[in-house]
Amino acid sequence: MSKAIFTGSAVAVVTPFCPDGSVNLKKYSELIEWQLENKTDAIVAVGTTGENATLSGEEHRALMKRAIEVAKGRAPVICSTGSNDTAYCIETSRAAKEMGADGLLLVTPYYNKTSQSGLIRHYEMILNEIKLPAILYHIPGRTGLTVKPETFLKLSQNPYVAGIKEASGNVSYCLELMNICGENLPLYSGNDDLTVPLMSMGGLGVISVLANILPEETHRITRLCLDNNFKAAGELSMKYNKLTRLLFLDVNPVPVKAAMDLMGMDVGRCRPPLFEMQAELGEKLRDEMKNLGIIK
Repeated sequence: MSKAIFTGSAVAVVTPFCPDGSVNLKKYSELIEWQLENKTDAIVAVGTTGENATLSGEEHRALMKRAIEVAKGRAPVICSTGSNDTAYCIETSRAAKEMGADGLLLVTPYYNKTSQSGLIRHYEMILNEIKLPAILYHIPGRTGLTVKPETFLKLSQNPYVAGIKEASGNVSYCLELMNICGENLPLYSGNDDLTVPLMSMGGLGVISVLANILPEETHRITRLCLDNNFKAAGELSMKYNKLTRLLFLDVNPVPVKAAMDLMGMDVGRCRPPLFEMQAELGEKLRDEMKNLGIIK
């Protein structure tokens, strides 16, 4: 079995912005510290939820560096460095390794995409050059690229592949993937609503959006699963099911940043082309957070 970078709940941490739109590194440090105090098992820096698509290379590196500095080895820091440009991905991944990252999160190439054989060559160029454990990120709804399970089987044979973040939302696909790859490809849910189902099939945890506002509860759900108490895990997951769905009524991370601001975290708005939620959706989110006692 490939050595997993973590088990349990990893937060796909948001990137906070100042009113002028610049990155708020002070707030970022506070968010990561709060996550660690509330039992989050790993930090995923500068992923989709961290709005990496609108960050400059300098900002991207500054956030990775800050996450590693704040964590201080208390939890693994996994830096999202994937790109549709193989050379740029290698460059950014090398920077993350030099900063002390525990692992990488590598999304499949988007827009120009590539073939299945091209995917294997893309990943092998990165992995064999950087030599750092990496979780491959499968999210065809954003990338427009579906990876065949047989392609992941081939990739799982690389010693630096430490798992997959599976965010297709397709449980049948996950079953086929786990059946083909087995323990050679540790699986993490990329969807909060599928954490319990996928962990009941052998998944090791979740890379979570929900954990930005409920870190201890998300950790608890995964811990119950790892202890084979799926009944209790399912009940706790169902308690937050409506909230989880509301966090995706608009493009991630628009709703979760709105929820964090309702909690007084002051993370700022998203960068364009992402804008604030429609008022009606915002009210639904506020009402459910009140119903759960998260806010008054």
